[in-house]
Amino acid sequence: MKMFAFLLAIICAVVAVMYYTTAAGSLPNFMPGYIPGSQHMHMKHAIIAAIAAIILFVLGLFVGRSRKVA
Repeated sequence: MKMFAFLLAIICAVVAVMYYTTAAGSLPNFMPGYIPGSQHMHMKHAIIAAIAAIILFVLGLFVGRSRKVA
């Protein structure tokens, strides 16, 4: 569970950076917000993806297997 949350957090962080730095016309076709020829930046998408990355990272820290030191 921990590794899955961290993996999703990394993916969301990469997606947030892509939305923040790439115009809508330059996004890959499979990403939501792709508009051919558009120079619009999807700031709301970037913010939501960044928030999701933070939440998943915190979730990964507190949920999952824990090792007990004897």
